[in-house]
Amino acid sequence: MFLARRSLGIAYTTPLTRRLSSRASSVLGALDIPTTPTELPGVYDGEWKGSGDILQSVCPTTGEVLAHVKSASPAELHAALERTRDAYVHFRSIPAPRRGEIIRQIREALAAKREELGALVSLEMGKIRTEGVGEVQEFVDVCDYAVGLSRMLNGRVINSERPGHTILEVPNPLGVLGVLSAFNFPVAVYGWNLSISMAAGNATIWKPSPTTPLCSIAVTRIVSGVLEKNNIPGAVAGLVTGGKDVGEALVQSRDVDMVSFTGSEHVGRIVGKNVQSRFGKVLLELGGNNAAIIMPDADLSLAVPAVFFGSVGTAGQRCTSTRRLYLHRTIAPEFLARLQKLYGALKPGDPLDARTLLGPLHTRAAVDAYDGAIAELQAAGSQILVGGARFDGGGNFVRPTIAVPAAADGALWATERFAPVLLVAEFEELEQAIAWNNAVPQGLSSSLWTRDVRNVGKWIGPAGSDAGIVNVNVGTSGAEIGAAFGGNKSTGWGRESGGDAWKQYVRWSACTINFSDEAPLAQGVDFTPSSP
Repeated sequence: MFLARRSLGIAYTTPLTRRLSSRASSVLGALDIPTTPTELPGVYDGEWKGSGDILQSVCPTTGEVLAHVKSASPAELHAALERTRDAYVHFRSIPAPRRGEIIRQIREALAAKREELGALVSLEMGKIRTEGVGEVQEFVDVCDYAVGLSRMLNGRVINSERPGHTILEVPNPLGVLGVLSAFNFPVAVYGWNLSISMAAGNATIWKPSPTTPLCSIAVTRIVSGVLEKNNIPGAVAGLVTGGKDVGEALVQSRDVDMVSFTGSEHVGRIVGKNVQSRFGKVLLELGGNNAAIIMPDADLSLAVPAVFFGSVGTAGQRCTSTRRLYLHRTIAPEFLARLQKLYGALKPGDPLDARTLLGPLHTRAAVDAYDGAIAELQAAGSQILVGGARFDGGGNFVRPTIAVPAAADGALWATERFAPVLLVAEFEELEQAIAWNNAVPQGLSSSLWTRDVRNVGKWIGPAGSDAGIVNVNVGTSGAEIGAAFGGNKSTGWGRESGGDAWKQYVRWSACTINFSDEAPLAQGVDFTPSSP
């Protein structure tokens, strides 16, 4: 029972004592996070506080407790929401280019701590060092984007049918944005939302995963330092750590104009209904059951490593991880032989070691879910080509698995397994592979490997992939920030980061302006009273 509770990031029985390893102390000390037994405040609204439940930050590699964090009490959450609303009223009046300058300073402050923050992501979440640093770089990159965006939050001028009239479409700040982020990207997802939200003139309140509170505290300290130097209320970028109750309160609060939620389809469905029931805005980034299709003319020297990274990177815990692989029958044996060779050379290791490619799953509960997925595949008659078991020793390490189900469709394929488990099937025609790609409820990322432009046309066209990300000769995982990121169907239809995603973070008004001496009605309506 204690393990189940710990997997939620909440400590109920652990005493406030710890002796950190030198490995952990080094990472935390570089970010001025105390390494002595103490309870860290996990609430920030211009002041640091916290008197709610105690959260545990547990290292998935070693199992050691990294810190105890005091989450938000109901009263503190209520106060934080009030201060966030007040901060919005102040921040919305600051010219957008000035807001962009503040974002630029946040970018510089984050970049100065990129390596240290990346190490903390590896320590607390478990992804390997290069991915941890890359995640922080993603926050830096989207800050760059938001700085430029602050001078390009453009509306439109529309020609009116009425003489002496013009129509404007005007974007204005929306209000308060609540960000509920997941454990697997404990820095970047908040970065996508905060940067664009600040450029738009909103205030943001962040509720991170309860299992990665240290990442959120470290980031908030950096951001709040920049706000303080610019005399901006700290609650423009507030933080409330906590469990399910804190998340529910944010979702249900009418003081939160928009909720951005990243997580499971099950919880996302609940979040969406609750926010929409009070007519708030909601942005959902949910499940990703992503497929790669390999045509006979594909360059295998590129495709094999891409599928390898897509299926094994972050130990299969990315929303864009490759979970389904469809191989043309003529190249299937060679492709699988190459892929199995890469899998066979994988060894688990410390994510902080630059040589490590395979880190742990995030929690013991995730390991149990992996075990359940393997048992389900075996019970259904699937052939396990590689993996299918945990690694011996400590930590949450599991063997990346390649499985060939007995059938190429059905419930096994429709389920997202948040672990390094790759299902494989063979096809004859591209149309069949596209149909399989589209047959699942989720629609986040997809990838086609071919050198035939006719295949490309089919893949990206109306009869092609129905995912939000439709790649060609690029893997399912590892999106850049310039395009809008998000998926279709049960992935939630949300869009974050680049492209036109910013348009969700503002309220739009259509403004018709009459600068003439007449007041005609549209559509030629004549409402002139008849003479008596």
